[in-house]
Amino acid sequence: MAKQTIIVDGGYQPNQVTFKQGEPAELVFKRVSDRGCVQVVQSKALGFKQELPLNEEVSFTIDTTTPGTYGFACGMDMVKGQVVVEA
Repeated sequence: MAKQTIIVDGGYQPNQVTFKQGEPAELVFKRVSDRGCVQVVQSKALGFKQELPLNEEVSFTIDTTTPGTYGFACGMDMVKGQVVVEA
């Protein structure tokens, strides 16, 4: 399974991750700071909305069936990132 970890520190580092189409994929968020409005991460396109506890990993299985670019953002939709699924 392909795994990408995003560090949440007032923003997303990195703010774009890439997976290959058809490969099982896991996206992991780890919030390491109280800065900003990033206590929640959400993506309508990828079907998740979850609080991010400080210094804990929260993971999501990503559907890589369809190639494309899928956004995710903080709860206020101000801090944004992308998941790219490549064909």
